[in-house]
Amino acid sequence: MAVDRQSPPDDDSTGHGPDEPYTSLLDLPLSSDLNRIGEQLHALARAQSTLQELLQAVMNITGELELPTVLRRIVRTAMDLVGARYGAMGVLDQEGRLLEEFIPLGLTSKELAGLEGVELPRGRGLLGHLIHHPEPLRVKDIARHPESAGFPPGHPPMRSLLGVAISVRGRVYGNLYLSERKDGQPFDRHDEGVIRALAGTAGVAIENARLYQQVRHSSEQFQRLLLPRLPDLRPFTAGAAYRPANAPAAVGGDWYDAMVLPGGACAAVIGDVVGHDLRAAADMSQIRNMLRALYFDRHAPPGVSLARLDRIMNAALDEAPIATALLARLEPVDRAWRLRWSSAGHPPPLVLLPDGQVRYLDHEPGIPLGVAPDLHRPDHCDVLPTDSTVVLFTDGLVEIPGQPLDRGLDALAVTASRFAGLSPDELCRALITHRPGDGHDDKAVIALRTPPLTNWPHT
Repeated sequence: MAVDRQSPPDDDSTGHGPDEPYTSLLDLPLSSDLNRIGEQLHALARAQSTLQELLQAVMNITGELELPTVLRRIVRTAMDLVGARYGAMGVLDQEGRLLEEFIPLGLTSKELAGLEGVELPRGRGLLGHLIHHPEPLRVKDIARHPESAGFPPGHPPMRSLLGVAISVRGRVYGNLYLSERKDGQPFDRHDEGVIRALAGTAGVAIENARLYQQVRHSSEQFQRLLLPRLPDLRPFTAGAAYRPANAPAAVGGDWYDAMVLPGGACAAVIGDVVGHDLRAAADMSQIRNMLRALYFDRHAPPGVSLARLDRIMNAALDEAPIATALLARLEPVDRAWRLRWSSAGHPPPLVLLPDGQVRYLDHEPGIPLGVAPDLHRPDHCDVLPTDSTVVLFTDGLVEIPGQPLDRGLDALAVTASRFAGLSPDELCRALITHRPGDGHDDKAVIALRTPPLTNWPHT
């Protein structure tokens, strides 16, 4: 095979053929041009890196729905993006004239101690300038700015400032403030562009969080309308609390109820319909009303009332839901209190005794409602002294995903022991607030405290 070979150069001393132009050193780029090209490449690399960081920041911010967490995350993200030592979010009041809330980050414990007793900024000086002129503000030396109002005693020294307004639905919601780049340089145009881009995303994240709060509040209000107000249960003292799941619009099937029966007994029920939607809430309301009529019969043991409810659900409802429930009745007998209860797949009652003991009345819970309507439901009985507190609760209070239910039950017992001295109403709120569960489910709790039996007419 013939191979086409290139002819040798005419002038071996130069290494250049007649058709290859000679490039003079004078034609090479000047050093200033090389520097400019290097700066441009550096700026491009910085822009690419910043874009990746900004995209990640957007994902982090928009993935959160709790408004206080969203605001703090916006500030922290802005600080990280431009390397700022300090950052803050100022939330405007309804009139948009003053700061209603101020969320500072980056202060050390020593710096915070130095500001103890100092009122948070209300929106004067440069902060006020940004409120009244919501264009990006970049200042190299705060003290030299004509509108600077200075810092209060104990405030850490700050020289540079970058401020950007955050708008929600076309209205300025607040301002994002950054101060002191960690490298000692003033904030530049690149920093301003990045924070302006972040501010646009921040407005969307804040609006989402506010909508989430509104939806959750509406769901909670709807759920509370379905739950009864506890009637006057005297001589018993009682309390109840409910909290919806963390997910928006997650109305659920948890309920509680209580009633003083003829003869001096007091009945209480706690229940949980499977599901987190309007169907579960509607089923809950129907079941609660059915059961209220059934347990008014003081001669029927709790197990019989639950069995009757199961059969009625199966016959009356188009599609009987699955639900757990626990029906308990406190009865005066022999100058003590007898607690009779039956459980349909529900967590056991928790009893706080007057001597400080806390224990579960743990018996076979039976199967949930809606599974086997003809199954016999056993009753259980225990005698309690005066000033005992019976706590009934739904599993949302103790469930921790990936962990045994016993761990949540043990944690609830410890919490109940800590707050045993509170009134039943305060105790219920404390158990909801300091629950071991993670909040993924709605939760309800009701507590009854046995009264003295002196001169009790029904013993």
